[in-house]
Amino acid sequence: MRVMLRAKIHNARVTGRKLDYEGSITIDENLAKLVDLLPGEKVLVVDVDNGERFETYVIYGKKGEVVVNGAAAHRVRVGDRVIIMAFGIYPENEIPEPKIVRVDEKNNPIE
Repeated sequence: MRVMLRAKIHNARVTGRKLDYEGSITIDENLAKLVDLLPGEKVLVVDVDNGERFETYVIYGKKGEVVVNGAAAHRVRVGDRVIIMAFGIYPENEIPEPKIVRVDEKNNPIE
């Protein structure tokens, strides 16, 4: 068995931060669905601009939204570029191609 990348949203822009929240990352629902991310699913978030990394879970949001909530909001700034990734465990002979979507500065898919 191997742990492999299964979903990635590349270079999303952080549109908000909510410190007084239990946790999570709010992601544009349509964008999340493009890479098959579900509400409550664990993701790894990497801030391209400052190198911070953290794990959290997905909440669906409005068009264009990428909002980091709770304590993790200290690790990003509005406008930062982030990579949001989910992983799966697969038998070595059944590793699927990851679903990857790149986005523009307004979090619209470009591929």
